[in-house]
Amino acid sequence: MSALEVEHVSKRFGSLQAVRDVSLAVEQGALHAVIGPNGAGKTTFFNMISGLFPPTTGKIVFDGHDITALPAHRRVAAGIARTFQITEIFPELTVFENVRIGVEVAAGLRLRAWMNRAQAKQVREHIDDVLALTGLDAHEYRLVGELSHGEQRVVEVAMALALRPRLLLLDEPAAGMGDQETEAITQLISRLHEDSRLTIVLIEHDMRVVFDLADRITVLDRGSVLAEGAPEAIAANEAVQAAYLGVAV
Repeated sequence: MSALEVEHVSKRFGSLQAVRDVSLAVEQGALHAVIGPNGAGKTTFFNMISGLFPPTTGKIVFDGHDITALPAHRRVAAGIARTFQITEIFPELTVFENVRIGVEVAAGLRLRAWMNRAQAKQVREHIDDVLALTGLDAHEYRLVGELSHGEQRVVEVAMALALRPRLLLLDEPAAGMGDQETEAITQLISRLHEDSRLTIVLIEHDMRVVFDLADRITVLDRGSVLAEGAPEAIAANEAVQAAYLGVAV
């Protein structure tokens, strides 16, 4: 069974058709990349999967359940977490405190004024696991605002992982990074995919990251699916080269 099935989804904003009849199936444990030029509808597509707004038409199924009408917070509870193109963190808090927010939300403790000893132990252990997994354990008491851009992006991934997702949506995780930071975030995503078998859907403009990581790639152009296939097939596709990679046909 597919982890995620998007069936003939469209999104219209007034007279603007941002996404047009897009279908996508992501297998359990797969890493599926969505690429395309600016304005292709990629982030709008992610926003529909994560529940920030509903599709105009079509259906979204996660883990066999229709979630088309489910609000964003209930999708998080169901096992979907995402990062954003613009980093969404709390720079005035430490790395530890940022991750703790996600852990407490996942444990249903965020709005509680207190927790018992067992709950506190469970929260601490989960925080430590996430910090170790993402390599942030050496920075746990640093303010996030003091970290480099690449380290802040890792903090955002850690906050998403703290929610215990079964589907992780990454919106341009390497945006604005230098070569070393890009290599580091690529290695982290690879570990999450290969070691944890986490299902990941990735939007990314850096083709080095996409072709290093993806099992399968969907190409959007002007809101529609232009091509879909294995990385080798997408790299050789002349229509994709013309629309996205900048190669004339």
